[in-house]
Amino acid sequence: MKKQIITLLIAVFAVSFLNAQTLKSPSGNFTMEFKLDAKGTPTYQLQMDGEPIVKESKLGLSLINKDNLIEGFKVVDTAESTFDETWTPIWGEFKEIRNHYNELLVSLDQTSTNRKMNIRFRLFDDGLGFRYEFPEQSSLVYFVIEEEHTEFAMTGDHKAWWIPGDYDTQEYDYTTSKLSEIRGLMKNAYTGNVSQEGFSETGVQTSLMLKSDDGIYINLHEAACVEYSTMHLDLDDKTFVFESHLTPDAQGVKGYMQAPRSTPWRTVIASRNAGDILLSSITLNLNEPVAIEDTSWIKPVKYMGVWWEMITGMSSWAYTDDVHSVHLGVTDYSKTKPNGKHAANTENVKRYIDFASEHGFDALLVEGWNEGWEDWFGKSKDYVFDFVTPYPDFDVEEIRDYAKSKGIKMMMHHETSGSVRNYERHMDQAYQFMVDNGYNSVKSGYVGPILPRGEHHYSQWINNHYLHAVKKAADYKIMVNAHEAVRPTGLSRTYPNLIGNESARGTEYEAFVGNNVDHTTILPFTRLIGGPMDYTPGIFVTDISEYDPSRTSYVRTTIARQLALYVTMYSPLQMAADLPQHYEKFMDAFQFIKDVAIDWDETLVLEAEPGDFITYARKEKGSSSWFVGRTNDEEKRTSNIKFDFLDADKKYIATVYSDAKDAHYKDNPQAYEIKKYVVTSKSKLSQFCAPGGGYAISIVEAKDKAELKGLKKL
Repeated sequence: MKKQIITLLIAVFAVSFLNAQTLKSPSGNFTMEFKLDAKGTPTYQLQMDGEPIVKESKLGLSLINKDNLIEGFKVVDTAESTFDETWTPIWGEFKEIRNHYNELLVSLDQTSTNRKMNIRFRLFDDGLGFRYEFPEQSSLVYFVIEEEHTEFAMTGDHKAWWIPGDYDTQEYDYTTSKLSEIRGLMKNAYTGNVSQEGFSETGVQTSLMLKSDDGIYINLHEAACVEYSTMHLDLDDKTFVFESHLTPDAQGVKGYMQAPRSTPWRTVIASRNAGDILLSSITLNLNEPVAIEDTSWIKPVKYMGVWWEMITGMSSWAYTDDVHSVHLGVTDYSKTKPNGKHAANTENVKRYIDFASEHGFDALLVEGWNEGWEDWFGKSKDYVFDFVTPYPDFDVEEIRDYAKSKGIKMMMHHETSGSVRNYERHMDQAYQFMVDNGYNSVKSGYVGPILPRGEHHYSQWINNHYLHAVKKAADYKIMVNAHEAVRPTGLSRTYPNLIGNESARGTEYEAFVGNNVDHTTILPFTRLIGGPMDYTPGIFVTDISEYDPSRTSYVRTTIARQLALYVTMYSPLQMAADLPQHYEKFMDAFQFIKDVAIDWDETLVLEAEPGDFITYARKEKGSSSWFVGRTNDEEKRTSNIKFDFLDADKKYIATVYSDAKDAHYKDNPQAYEIKKYVVTSKSKLSQFCAPGGGYAISIVEAKDKAELKGLKKL
């Protein structure tokens, strides 16, 4: 008996050993090991410089009405390869991006069912990506996913920056805690939203930022989420193992699959330097190259908008207060009484156009221009907007011609109210209307519960809709900025007309209940890992009662930090969100918004700690100019940076927009200083940052000595 047990153990060990495969990253700093356990379940583990990042973790999927793809596998083949290319993004944080990885493709057979499943691993010098692949086969063609069981086994009770797992929204403030504390904090982490549905007391969303006790930063996310539902992470807070949790559809199904098909990539980015997480291109590199043949019409955009005055309650999206039940094509607005607060009227829009044109902006967004805003919110209404019929006080042709004469592109607004079927019903007509009237970009919105009823914002079917809208827009040469849509997973590489997303708690919440002061020191480590965010910065008047006396909220920021956000919150689509009359009171500070670039050749992280501070330096595309931005949490701090990124043989003029010594996000937000210095590659700066503050710097190469006269050298 004893001999039989020993023989069996040797056999199990031999099988495990024979199935083990090791993959190293190009520089050798990361090591990934794949193997099958004793039950034939695929597992992986990840090390960085010999230290475990992810302990042995199981892989697999459970299916509906079919045997699960979890155990009983054998390795039938493995293939290793190396890939190294440098590609040029249409827009981005870098002029060029290197895509360099070593790959392991493991081909598996489930012996009891004769089904084939492959797992592809790509190991970069900054982390790991892997996905499931289902090749064409007779034994597995159509199948339905009950759940994906991908594990991420953490090595301890890490510090985490997290938001609650939710099928419908990411619009939450972040909570900072140990993994073991998530369960006790979950109830308070959920705050109100017009559409939300959680699933677990320990469920969180990606991109998830973590830090181990010994100082290793880890980020968990996904890339290239196509034809699949969004992944969340459900934590076992006793073992610190995360397991994937997919968003269900209205029937509770996690995904419908037809082989050949691949899942999205699951990603692990890790480093001992927090800035390396911010600079990783893994998410983009795991997406397919650009799928649009002619990209010449896709351009970064700096814009203003008839928007903030409605968000703050100063004005209204709706034209009238007389109509309580709108039937498009039936309701006659010419017979109603205007409410006098409708912002999207021709005269007001032309005022914004004048200001935007005078100060060098590219475009102007106008919300509330089309019929139906009196009867849209929370009604579960299918036919809510037609996206082409303006209110009586919005003259489409006059505004089109006036904007063109001023060199301003108009930015369309399509609020779907969550009725995706209605949007698809009108999409071609709406996009053609844009083309006919000179609109080349659209801000789309998905506020409220999704229609068809029971669907979720992050389910497979709705994810397919978002991508359909982007592809259809490309047919009309239209750029898309999608709000309330699914969080991005790097698809902007493939479809660069997806120029912006919201998909997180943005500036608008500052007009309602406020955002935590550390919010913008966390978002670059979480939400922005998947792609740029239309955060809508630039608020100079932070007391919301100055817009609407009935409100008591305020924007938790100083003016200096609002300027810094144009550098720290990366987006090729940047808004100056405040009102023209407010910028006119602070024209010296407004100058930075006018000057700051929105497309970059180079990006550096000079300082970073999630939840505390971030300092970026970025070089403008095709220019020698640099811009620096620092955003700070609720603690006053001193930032210390070097300018060694500048060319050694040149002198520059640095204009520093900083907090005054008595500045404070609550008590004195408009206290700032502007100073100019001569700087070189040997210069250093020690700069005070107020609570909720920061600073911004524009750095321009000096062309002659006369420009330097009278300036202090830093």
